[in-house]
Amino acid sequence: MKLEVNRHATTPIAQQLEVGIRAWIAAHGAGGGRRLPSIRRLAATHHISRNAVIEAYERLVASGLVRSRPGSGFYVADSAAALVSQPAATSGLEEVTNGLWGLFSANEHALKLGCGWLPSDWREGDDLTHAIRQVARKSRSGIFEYSTPQGPQDLRGLIQERLRPLAITADAQQIVMTGGGSHSLDLLVRMLLEPGDVVFVESPGYYNLFGLLHLQRIRVIGVPRLADGPDIERLEVLLAEHRPKLFYINSVFHNPTGSTLTPAVAHRVLQLAEQHDFQIIEDDIYADFQHTPTTRLAALDGLSRVFYLGSFSKSLSSSLRVGFVAAPVAWVQRLVDIKMLTSISASRFAEQVVTTLLQNGSYRKLTERLRIKLANQMAMALTMLKNAGWEVYTQPAGGMFVWAKPPVAIAPETLSELANRWKITLSPGHLFFADHQPTPWLRLNVAYIQDPRAKGFIEAAS
Repeated sequence: MKLEVNRHATTPIAQQLEVGIRAWIAAHGAGGGRRLPSIRRLAATHHISRNAVIEAYERLVASGLVRSRPGSGFYVADSAAALVSQPAATSGLEEVTNGLWGLFSANEHALKLGCGWLPSDWREGDDLTHAIRQVARKSRSGIFEYSTPQGPQDLRGLIQERLRPLAITADAQQIVMTGGGSHSLDLLVRMLLEPGDVVFVESPGYYNLFGLLHLQRIRVIGVPRLADGPDIERLEVLLAEHRPKLFYINSVFHNPTGSTLTPAVAHRVLQLAEQHDFQIIEDDIYADFQHTPTTRLAALDGLSRVFYLGSFSKSLSSSLRVGFVAAPVAWVQRLVDIKMLTSISASRFAEQVVTTLLQNGSYRKLTERLRIKLANQMAMALTMLKNAGWEVYTQPAGGMFVWAKPPVAIAPETLSELANRWKITLSPGHLFFADHQPTPWLRLNVAYIQDPRAKGFIEAAS
């Protein structure tokens, strides 16, 4: 089997293999029953990882083109003749998932300069390990039983108190625990939207949300994100043309620009929401990285038409998957119902671990240290980029992200090859736009930027 595989291309190798094998089946094996090369042989022939071959084969199995026979290998499916004429077109959803594949399937030794999480060596394990042992020792129900549908009362009460410094007044009965920020978004999209609805998103913005909306057949309109929040003038123009049901906003340390919503823009957004009758999801998963609280839409609105979501995954552990939604009173029961139907409950064990860390003060101390560390990294990152001649979209006051571009125009393929040479993985800039428009801008995670590989890459791209 002769396949074209480019290890320096922006397209993940697994996807290249899938497309190539699909084409080979169309040309040689659509009758079914033909044995495909073994995982080991295909990996060795093209000098690629076995994981990439496994992923490609699994995608072909999922699409019905290939069948797996345990102990024997992979074979062209009998139904391939009917399916092979359907091309593996890259949809908006696949654009997003391919970008995520690139980050999650990267070599573990690669520097994930474009990722959205903290390095493993930044994570503080002692307090977390102590909390895990405490829960395992004292709470048999925490290990074996479901959580309550809305989430434990004591944890919701602790979150209620954590929202007070942000001037967000939310009763514990308005808080619904979830399995992280992505789970919160999934529940809200299911509850608030129907196929064909219009949603406004920030542009650039959170690409995983774009894929989720595409999955639900929602029409997505981008509103430019500026240094002080959404572009109000452009928002007003778009509102004259469209009737959105929802506007998604990342208020503080925006992903990917790092910018923070100002009071004037926040007030105007709420005025327009009232005037045009749309609801708002305020994503504040980076709240714990902020030294001094700034304006929140949920505080100004009083949780009337704003759904506020937070998470402990970014600051504490990506594996624990604990998040929450503070919702308008009228929507809480509906949100809980959908959560029960789709997942029954979140992880009781993870919720009890977070409860323990909040109660004993460990989480507060951990986030205080993280803020200082990130602030130092941000200052060094901005200095490094300035010295290398890179353009920075706005100077963030904190958080993880800088939105920047090299001083000279570089084709995406060339930039990808340069990153590969320095053993770096990036998040392609076009993924942060709902229409995937080409862009020279890149999201850089400042927690990784002091690594010599990041320094070398930034200088080489200058």
